[in-house]
Amino acid sequence: MQDLVQDALDNAEAEKRDMDDVDMGDDEFGDPRIVIVGAGGAGNNTVNRLYNIGVDGADTVAINTDKQHLKMIEADTKILVGKSLTQGLGAGGDPKMGERATEMAQGTIKEVLGDADLVFVTAGMGGGTGTGAAPVVSKIAKEQGAIVVGMVSTPFNVERARTVKAEEGLEDLRNEADSIIVLDNNRLLDYVPNLPIGKAFSVMDQIIAETVKGISETITQPSLINLDYADMSTIMNQGGVAVMLVGETQDKNKTQEVVNDAMNHPLLDVDYRGASGGLVHITGGPDLTLKEAEGIANNITERLEASANVIWGARIQEEYKGKVRVMAIMTGVQSAQVLGPSTQKQADKSRAAVDADDLGDSRSRAAEANESAGAAGERGEPAVSGGTERGWESDGGSDPIEKNNGLDVIR
Repeated sequence: MQDLVQDALDNAEAEKRDMDDVDMGDDEFGDPRIVIVGAGGAGNNTVNRLYNIGVDGADTVAINTDKQHLKMIEADTKILVGKSLTQGLGAGGDPKMGERATEMAQGTIKEVLGDADLVFVTAGMGGGTGTGAAPVVSKIAKEQGAIVVGMVSTPFNVERARTVKAEEGLEDLRNEADSIIVLDNNRLLDYVPNLPIGKAFSVMDQIIAETVKGISETITQPSLINLDYADMSTIMNQGGVAVMLVGETQDKNKTQEVVNDAMNHPLLDVDYRGASGGLVHITGGPDLTLKEAEGIANNITERLEASANVIWGARIQEEYKGKVRVMAIMTGVQSAQVLGPSTQKQADKSRAAVDADDLGDSRSRAAEANESAGAAGERGEPAVSGGTERGWESDGGSDPIEKNNGLDVIR
């Protein structure tokens, strides 16, 4: 038996040398195309951070109605949407404005996402552009055949109006994306309460950026126990709310400590019990043993339901000698921030109030229209038909780019 083990080790070294000599450039098999789209201010900030830290095998796209903010962002492609609608000044916190502006640009967005296999849509929920644009971008990507993962942050509890908008935006996004990963800004108060506000928000940007980078490079980079695009599709197609966990340790008890670090994620508050799927990827040094890797995968998925679909993989990197890192995606989790009854009740109550106001306004406008039509008839004037909003069907621009969906594309 010892001879057999030694032969296996010798052959493994030879195979490693052969793999190192293989040209990993473009070949006839190709790689899945991954696109990361940042919508609105928060989404743009995440894309900017991703562009600067670098993500192997992924393209970055920034979409905004705010021209000044977009100018400061670095990305592979930048799209200013709804130019004639907002004059490049932003959506004013109105998700409907963000939605309309993005719908105007759907021709160019389709072109940018046309051959994408996996699309991440990152945004901050509760504002105008991000909340309105994220579901539109997700729908376009889905129609193009991509797997779509939403990666969004929710507002502080004190931002009551934004909280209602965020819940409505999450509901729309859940209907369009395959899965959504949600991070709660309120957890920043527990994690970095004394940091300047700009630096505190940069922590959230970094968490989202590292999450997207981790998923992307898990698919595009070769591993010892490989995870590929098909594995990602299998897990993400189960839908619902997903959570991303990242843990790292240099402790001697790697198996338990790295799981503790991951499960105590500071920016999430979720119940893992009953989760329907899990994708686990472990990165370690040459000293990582098979028993340790299997133990990590087992410990991090033990709270999932018995029938949960779990796929795991492992990668060996020299720079991880003496330490280990685990990245896990759990789908079908429950979160009070996303699906909690109190939040849903608040959103339903607010929507009911808005609907009542809209109904009252509609009745008033109808009464005014009837009165106007009656007066016109008495004067012998033709009645003017109404009810059609102007400006949404076409961007109404004066130059060719503006007429074509009302956007500027900077490549």
